[in-house]
Amino acid sequence: MSETHIPVLRNEILDFIKPKPEGVYVDATIGLGGHSHWILKKSQPSGRLIGIDRDVNALAIAKKRLLPFKDRLKLVHGNFAQLQRILESQGISKVDGILMDLGVSSLQLDSPERGFSFQHSGPLDMRMDTQMSISAYQIINESSSERLTKIFKEYGEERFSKQITQQIISVRDEQQISTTKQLAEIIEKVYSRYTKRSKKSPQKGKGIHPATRVFQSLRIEVNSELKNLTLGLESAIPVLKFGGSVCVISFHSLEDRIVKHTFRKHAKSCICPPNTPVCICEHKKSLDIVTNRPMMPLTSEIEANPRSRSAKLRVAIKV
Repeated sequence: MSETHIPVLRNEILDFIKPKPEGVYVDATIGLGGHSHWILKKSQPSGRLIGIDRDVNALAIAKKRLLPFKDRLKLVHGNFAQLQRILESQGISKVDGILMDLGVSSLQLDSPERGFSFQHSGPLDMRMDTQMSISAYQIINESSSERLTKIFKEYGEERFSKQITQQIISVRDEQQISTTKQLAEIIEKVYSRYTKRSKKSPQKGKGIHPATRVFQSLRIEVNSELKNLTLGLESAIPVLKFGGSVCVISFHSLEDRIVKHTFRKHAKSCICPPNTPVCICEHKKSLDIVTNRPMMPLTSEIEANPRSRSAKLRVAIKV
């Protein structure tokens, strides 16, 4: 495996997934194959893994890196929101463990032409699946001011959402905003204007670039990440075997909140409104929550892999 790709919370994932021979596992966001490598290694000689990703470039790299396990590996270009359908197409009804490592991959962040990062100048793209028709370019240049403000506020929790939108509208009236550098400079200008009289950090947390939250919100919107996460979790629970684990690594509070609430809902025996005198929902408990609070990387892992610093792992077991 490449030294530049370090799977986040690897040991914790292996402890919860418990790979074993004859087991069937799903890496729903296989990326560059870091977690899958270890799941396949620990499930020798006969454990199988289905690796899913929306990014064909990532799948091509994962295929090369996991070549020693090719007889036990099936790679699928798809969206984990359709997890049940994908497994059915492979003739699989139940699996022993599912991993979802959310967010943007190192490959995407480090490729300027993909347009995910403000650290490099590239086209405003941000599509995880490059076959999709709508990119960040269309959203920035064609959306109404109301829509942009809503995206920045809801998906980025950006406090200057209105001001940034106003500046974007002003600039795009004169010229198209086509690069990550252009957008980042617009956001920096807004922050400079509205924070110059304050000694407070422009963003929560030290060292966070002013463009961070806007770029996050655009990526979420382009890829329908929160909607797909909800669908993916609901698809994952029915296909788990009894005692199987679903492990989800999230990187911001919006994702983590969805995982937490979904796990809690399926860990209840009743989801009727609080004032209902008799249970009528017919809801059955299907999960036991293993991590009441999310697990986070140790200091040593963060030092070795700074991109792991915001990772949060939640785990539940099928009952």
